[in-house]
Amino acid sequence: MAEATIERAVVTPGHDGSAELLVTIRYGNGGSGHVSLDAGAAERLFDLCGVTRLEDLAGQPWQHLTHILDTPGD
Repeated sequence: MAEATIERAVVTPGHDGSAELLVTIRYGNGGSGHVSLDAGAAERLFDLCGVTRLEDLAGQPWQHLTHILDTPGD
């Protein structure tokens, strides 16, 4: 079975009016899931993945998200 990867990421409005990053994860069995990140967590994800554009998050391992979610932000 294929590894789960980040399929795409889009900027969406958060409940408090600030921007959030909505990340879609594609699992090896074809299913998908979503994770919403605040601006600080999104910035850490970009840094961890070594990317500067939303489009470049596609194909990155989903495990990067666990590192971001398990690490306290600023």
